[in-house]
Amino acid sequence: MTPWPAAVRRLVYFGTPELAVAPLRALCDAGFDVILAVTGPDRRRSRRGAAEPSPVSRAAAALGIPVTHFAEDAPVAAAGADGAVVVAYGRLIGADVLAALPAVNAHFSLLPRWRGAAPMERAILAGDQVTGVSLMALTETLDAGPLYAQQATPIGADETLAELRDRLVALSCPLLVEWLRAGPRHPVPQAGEATWAAKIGDDELGLDWDRPAVELHRRVRLGRAWTTLAGERLRILRASVVPSHSGPAGILDGLVAGTAAGGLRLDEVQSAGRRAMPAGDWRRGARLEAACRLGS
Repeated sequence: MTPWPAAVRRLVYFGTPELAVAPLRALCDAGFDVILAVTGPDRRRSRRGAAEPSPVSRAAAALGIPVTHFAEDAPVAAAGADGAVVVAYGRLIGADVLAALPAVNAHFSLLPRWRGAAPMERAILAGDQVTGVSLMALTETLDAGPLYAQQATPIGADETLAELRDRLVALSCPLLVEWLRAGPRHPVPQAGEATWAAKIGDDELGLDWDRPAVELHRRVRLGRAWTTLAGERLRILRASVVPSHSGPAGILDGLVAGTAAGGLRLDEVQSAGRRAMPAGDWRRGARLEAACRLGS
């Protein structure tokens, strides 16, 4: 692990998605000289659309920062930087770069809990009450480097993934800036049991009505939950728990569906090929029977 210099001014920035844009701008606004942005390649955002640059690529171009897609495509190690900042880059960084540049990674969990690609999603699904931002030294083992700093924050009982993501990104910006300005840096090993935050598959977002309502509500908070009705997929965009409900699992009575424990009130839904709408409007337009079965 390459040590950081006492004073840091010139940086290489590794990042790809939209959540990595705000930290990049914060570093520039704080006076750091970001001399190169390394980001994922251009990708098609739809089946028929042309390949588009990543959000970090667009932001870097607007800031006048040179962009490359992968570290091996440019002499990153010879760019004259004091160090590298990594935020949701999406790829492992090679040993040659790590040997030449000290690097700090902003990760959106309290490591070692939720190493991996989907830490915020896994924290919500697990019912965690607290999460945060970790600044760690980058090593060749994913998310296992020693820690420079952490900042914790509670997770709201109804907080959505989008809301939590925005808050954690906002926390990461001053944390990174203040840490880079602070001087000598001595990381400490991660302590505690490591858990793995694998990507969320579409099957995990399907609502199993034989599970408790509080568990299903966590899936809805991720923003892509779904069920079926008469063989058609129905997305559940917003919902709320009704603890006192005691109807059969999967039976939609009015706007409340029965579960293994309590009910789940549908607040906003989107049926196939239609726009998102309040669940009451959807139910009236669909002309459903008084009680119908979800998951069918």
